[in-house]
Amino acid sequence: MKDIGILIETENGNLKSANLGMITLARDADNQLTALVVDGSVAAVRADLETYGITRIVDLDLTADQLQNPVVLAKALVQAVEAFDLDLLLGLSTANGKDLLPRIAAFLDAPLIMDCVAVDFHQRTARTSQYSGKTLATIEVTGEVFLFGIRPNVVDPVPAPAEAEVVSFEGHHLGASDFKVLQTDRIDATARVNLAEADVIISGGRGMQNGENFDILYRCAAKLNAAVGASRVAVDSGWVPYPMQVGQTGEKVSPRVYIACGISGSVQHFAGMKTAGMVIAVNTDEQAAIMSNCDYFAVADALEVIPELTKELEDD
Repeated sequence: MKDIGILIETENGNLKSANLGMITLARDADNQLTALVVDGSVAAVRADLETYGITRIVDLDLTADQLQNPVVLAKALVQAVEAFDLDLLLGLSTANGKDLLPRIAAFLDAPLIMDCVAVDFHQRTARTSQYSGKTLATIEVTGEVFLFGIRPNVVDPVPAPAEAEVVSFEGHHLGASDFKVLQTDRIDATARVNLAEADVIISGGRGMQNGENFDILYRCAAKLNAAVGASRVAVDSGWVPYPMQVGQTGEKVSPRVYIACGISGSVQHFAGMKTAGMVIAVNTDEQAAIMSNCDYFAVADALEVIPELTKELEDD
C-alpha cells in the first residue's frame, strides 16, 4: 500500500468536481489517501473529500501573499510531501497544476508525467497522449517519489465514504527572493470558463468570423450549463483570450459533449478534445477534417444554427 498525496484544487472556496475523479483513480489501488489543501478551505471541502475516500487532510497554513507566489507554494508542498512521507503526488492537469507540479518535481528531483489518462500505481506506469494526440504512450518511472498530472474528467467519480483526520502543517523558510509577483489581473467574467472540468463545451473557430459573434456561443452555453472554448485561430485573431484555447498548445479537455462550431479540426485542435465522449460539428465545409472526427455533424453555418438551438432551449 502506498501513501498518495492529492493536491486539491478549489474555486471560490468550493471543491472543483474534477478532484473527485482523481481521488477515485487513486483509491482504486487501495492506497492511503492524503489530501493537500492550501487555501484554508478545509471546513468547506472536508465532507466531500471524506465521501470519496480521503482519510487524511493536510491543511497548509499559508498567507494570501504566499498563495499568490507559485515558487513559495511549491516549496510548501514539497515540505509537506517530505513531512508526511508521501510516495506519490497527484494533481490535475489544469493551468494551476501545470504551473505547480513541474516546480515540485524539480525541487524533489522526481519524475513527472502530465496529462495522464490512466495510472498503474503498482507498476509505476502512466498513459498519456503523444504526437499531437495521435497515440497513447505507456511510460514507466523510477525514483523515490513520483508525480502525475491527471487529465480532468477521464475517471468517473465513485463515492467510498471514510473518516479523515485533519492535520495542520506550517512550512518554513519559504521565501523566494528570485521570484516576486508584481500584479494579478483577472480576465473578464464571460471568459473565465473552467474548460478542464466542463461536462459540455461549445467551441468556436474561424467560422465565428469575429469576437462579437462569440456572444452567440455564450448565450447557448448558459442554457446548456456549458463552458465556451475556442480554436487557436480564434485566440490568435484576438477574438477571445488564451485561457479559452482548446488544443495541443491550449487546454486538453474530456467533456461528455464537445460542440465544434466553425472549427476545421486540425491535428493540433483534435489533440486537445479527442477524448470527449461525443463530438458534434457544425461547419459549412463538408470536407473539413472535423467532419471525419465527430459523432454527428451538420453542414451549416454555426452563426445560424446555434441561435436556433438557443431558442429551442429557451422554449423548453
